[in-house]
Amino acid sequence: MTNHIALFEPLIPANTGNISRTCAATNTPLHLIEPLGFSTDDKHLKRAGLDYWDAVDIMYHPDLEHFLDFVGTRPLHLISKFANRVYSDVDYTAGEHFFLFGKETTGLPEEFMRKNTDKCLRIPMNDEHVRSLNLSNTAALVLYEALRQQGFPEMERTHHYLQDKLD
Repeated sequence: MTNHIALFEPLIPANTGNISRTCAATNTPLHLIEPLGFSTDDKHLKRAGLDYWDAVDIMYHPDLEHFLDFVGTRPLHLISKFANRVYSDVDYTAGEHFFLFGKETTGLPEEFMRKNTDKCLRIPMNDEHVRSLNLSNTAALVLYEALRQQGFPEMERTHHYLQDKLD
């Protein structure tokens, strides 16, 4: 059982860095769909995920079409404000799941979203006061819901202070 995070044309290095840290902590592959709004050598990106960047399985896709070809028939979930289903109402217990997040400024392309409404999921929020949630927070919320349903595979569920281990 594997989950995947995919970012469509990300613009903000810190968001991608924070998401890469989440991916490292959860053994989750990260897919970056080009063009990117920054270099992956960028100092801001490294500052957000420096210690973890090399621990992430990162795949680059030249465009959305190539990414979709890679996904094939595996479950793809489009995370968007423009959705009628809530992310926590989906059963993630079987198989691989791909979570696709849009560009920070414009999200996923509207035409693509309209053609795939059955794949669209949202996080409930007060749209009246907030345009959108932070991308890295959103990715963590959705990913951890899938992991919770899957029983947090290959993850530590408890951790002890070093002194407790020595006693």
